[in-house]
Amino acid sequence: MNRIVYDSHIHTYLCKHAIGKPDEYVSAADRRGLQGIVITCHNPVPYDWSPEYRMELDEFDEYISLVARTREEWRGKVDVRLGMEFDYIPGMENWIETLMKRAPFQYRLGSVHAPITDYMDRFFYGDFLGFQRIYFDHIAQAAETGLFHAIAHPDVVKHAIPRHWRVEEIMDEMKRSLDRIAAAGTALEFNTSGANKIPSEMNPGMEMLLEMKARDIPVVIGSDSHTPARVGDRFVEAFDAMLEAGYRSVCYFIESEKREIPIEEAKASLRVPTD
Repeated sequence: MNRIVYDSHIHTYLCKHAIGKPDEYVSAADRRGLQGIVITCHNPVPYDWSPEYRMELDEFDEYISLVARTREEWRGKVDVRLGMEFDYIPGMENWIETLMKRAPFQYRLGSVHAPITDYMDRFFYGDFLGFQRIYFDHIAQAAETGLFHAIAHPDVVKHAIPRHWRVEEIMDEMKRSLDRIAAAGTALEFNTSGANKIPSEMNPGMEMLLEMKARDIPVVIGSDSHTPARVGDRFVEAFDAMLEAGYRSVCYFIESEKREIPIEEAKASLRVPTD
């Protein structure tokens, strides 16, 4: 079976809370039968915004060079592409645009990191449902900027204060957000790392995935790996969930171009690693 699957959400040690060099992630992708990976470290910012989760601004060029070297080392075996995960809240647009012009990013992944302290300090006012509404408004705004190919882990807010997550209570706001994302033409990510958090559920959960499919929002798969062992993690389970929701294809972005592959073929192409 030909390799056809990309893991489109990979971190490295430059994120400070991840471990492993790019070649270790690529080696894991090779063992799992992936065609390629997109490395998406968190973007640097010129001000104090969750500095413990991202590279310094003066490490940006090192990041670009690191990915380029890894791409050359693995050329012809595993395809390595340059991406970045860009933190978004309203007002960050100008900085993100400036940073995007500094490198030839293959894939621009937007993220609203609701569980981090800086986000909660700014947007949580003691109203749990209100906080969730703000989050879903923000991911829609992120899509509407036109800056991103996809929005990462689109219901990650459920991990911020999990005991107060009731999907039925936020469903109307979620649907309004998805209407806006669909109108913007932005893809959403199916992120398998949520299964390792509380609640133990991938991002998005099935309720949101069904609403995404009802609006024909394209879906990209990513492991959000912060360690090489998680590359391609739970992809078969994720593909089964997509099929259950009615999806028949999954997409990825190369040179900013959306490409689609049949989910059944994607499943069949994966290998169980022997290590």
